[in-house]
Amino acid sequence: MIETAVILAAGMGSRIRERTGYNPKGFLLLDGKPLIEHSISKMLAAGIKKIFIGTGFMNEAYEELAKKYEQIQCVYNPDFETTGSMYTLYRLKDVINEDFLLVESDLIYERSALTILMNHAKKDVILASKLTDSGDEVLIEIDEKHHLVNMSKAKADLMNISGELVGITKLSYPTFQKICSHLELLPNFHRMDYENGIVAIVDQIPFYVHQENDVVWCEVDDEGHWTRAVQFIYPLIKARENVPKSINRTVLLNPGPATTTDTVKYAQVVEDICPREEEFGSVMEFISNELTRFVGNLEEYTTVLFGGSGTAAVESILSSVIDDHAVLIINNGAYGKRMCKIADVYGLEFFEYTSPVDEAIDLPSLERFIKNVPTKLSHLAVVHCETSTGLLNNLEAVGGLCKKYNLSMIVDAMSSFAAIPIDMNKMNISYLAASSNKNLQGMAGVSFVIAEKAQLEKTKQYKQRNVYLNLFAQYHYFKQTNQMQFTPPVQTLYALKQAILETKWEGIQTRYKRYTKSWETLIEGVCRLGLNYLVHKNSHSKIITSIIEPSQPNYDFNKMHDYFYRNGFTIYPGKVNTLQTFRIANIGDISYLDIERFIILLERYLEWLMEGDEYETI
Repeated sequence: MIETAVILAAGMGSRIRERTGYNPKGFLLLDGKPLIEHSISKMLAAGIKKIFIGTGFMNEAYEELAKKYEQIQCVYNPDFETTGSMYTLYRLKDVINEDFLLVESDLIYERSALTILMNHAKKDVILASKLTDSGDEVLIEIDEKHHLVNMSKAKADLMNISGELVGITKLSYPTFQKICSHLELLPNFHRMDYENGIVAIVDQIPFYVHQENDVVWCEVDDEGHWTRAVQFIYPLIKARENVPKSINRTVLLNPGPATTTDTVKYAQVVEDICPREEEFGSVMEFISNELTRFVGNLEEYTTVLFGGSGTAAVESILSSVIDDHAVLIINNGAYGKRMCKIADVYGLEFFEYTSPVDEAIDLPSLERFIKNVPTKLSHLAVVHCETSTGLLNNLEAVGGLCKKYNLSMIVDAMSSFAAIPIDMNKMNISYLAASSNKNLQGMAGVSFVIAEKAQLEKTKQYKQRNVYLNLFAQYHYFKQTNQMQFTPPVQTLYALKQAILETKWEGIQTRYKRYTKSWETLIEGVCRLGLNYLVHKNSHSKIITSIIEPSQPNYDFNKMHDYFYRNGFTIYPGKVNTLQTFRIANIGDISYLDIERFIILLERYLEWLMEGDEYETI
C-alpha cells in the first residue's frame, strides 16, 4: 500500500493573485482551513505517513506548515518562476525512494480519490473523471486497454477524448526515476508540466487510466474556479464525507417522490433557523437561480418557489396569468385533465383539446383546433411528460404553434424537469411548473414556477383570484426580500439545495442516460415476460411506463403491491380510466441493476400467478 505522497506547490497562482494576495493558492481558506490542509488531513486519514511538498513561490508558508505536521518535508525549487511543475517534481528524484501519490496543491477532492489509487492493483495509475467543462482542463486519450495515449489541454492534440485528468496520480519509484532520466536528455524539460513528463514516456511505460466519473473534485486556477468550488464542489464533498450512517434503502418505482441519496436525506438535519433570516434567504436565492439555469438564463427567466406539491405550481400559473382571454388545454392524460379541472374551478374560459393518451399529438389537428376556437386565445397549456402513461409530448413543435398564433405556452414539466433537457427559449415556453421530488431527487414539499420575466411582469395589473398561490405577488415579494410570503418548508429546502448540487454534478443529460438505461432494462424484461406497455417507444419519455396488467384471473394489484413492498420495492397503480394498468417509474437514485432485481421479482410473481400458489418474501 502507498504510504508516501508528493504535493506540487511551487506555482505562483498569478490568475487568482487578487484573491490570494501574497499567499500561495494552497492557503485559500475553506471553512477557515487552507486547501492544502484539507488535502493533508485526507492523506493522513487514508494512511499516508510521509508527505513531500515541492515548494517555490512563498515557500516560507509551507515551511511553517511543516512545523505543524511532522510528516511533511519541503523540497524547494529556487527556479520556480521560470520552470514548470515537472522540474519541481524532478528535484525530488534524490529524495524519494518509494512509490508515491502525486497530488496538485490546488485540488479540492473527496477522500475516495486517494484510496482508489492507494489500493489500486496497477503500479502506475492516472485518476481520470468525466469532463467537467470547468475551464483549463487537461483532457485524456486512452487505448483499448485503458492505457494512456496522450494528455493535453488542447482538444486538437487528441484523437479521442475519454476523460479529464483529476490531478492525483500513482507513480512507482522505477517509473519516476525513468521519467527523470528520460527528461534529462531533453533540452527544454525545465519548462514542462508534469503531465508532459508522463506523456513523454508512454511508449516505454504503460500508464493505466482509472476513470471514476462519480468522484467529486475541482482545481482552483482562477476566480471562476473558486466560485464554483465554494458554491458547488466543496458543499457537495462535505455532504458526501459527513453522512453519519447509511439508511435502509427502499427502491421507489412510483412516479415521485423518488428514491433519494443519503446525502439529500441528511441535508434536512440542520440547526433550527427562522426562515426570515438572511442566511436562509441566501439558500432560497441559490435554489431559485440554479433551478432557472437548468432551463434558461437569469436575465430573461426567474424561478418562483412555493411550499406545496407540483399541483400547487400548476394551479398558481393557471389562476394567476390568464386575464380576459381564454386558455387552450391539451388533455391527453390524467394531468391534462387536472388542468381542465383547475381552470373550471377558477371560472376561467378554457377550451379542451383531447388527444389519445397513448399517441403523439396530431399537430395539424391541433392547429385546426386553434384556428377554429370561437374566441380570443392568449395561452396554451400542455403536460410535457404525462405522469399517468409516460407519454412525451413534443414541446418544441407545440411551442412553434404557440409562436405562430401568438400564444403563451404553459408547461407542466413535473415528470420531465431535470431529466429530459429543456430549453425554455428554444421551445417558446413562457411558464413551466415542476417540483422537488421527482427527477431532482429531492424531498416532496416544494413546487416552483419558472417564468419568463417579461410575461410575468405583465400580470401585475391582473385581477387577483388567489392569495397563497398568486404568482406575481410571490415573485415580487421574493424579488424584494429573498423570502417567500408565507412560511416555507425549511428542511425540505435544505434537501432541495443538496439535490440541486447532485443534479449539477451528475448533469441532466447524463442523468437522462442513466434513466434511459433503466427504462431499456425494464422494457426488455417486461416484454420477455409477456407483458405489454401502453405508449410506443417513439413517443415515450423513458421515465414512467404504464404496463397492462396480467390477465390471470387471480391477479390483484394490491396483493402484487404488498409483495413488492415486502421485498423493498414500491410500485404504483395505473391512472388510465379505460385500461387496467400499473405504473413503473425508473427515476431517482436508482440504476438498471435495481430494475433487473425488480424484473426477477416480477418473474417470480407471475410464475406464482400461473401456478396458483401462494407467494413468499424473497
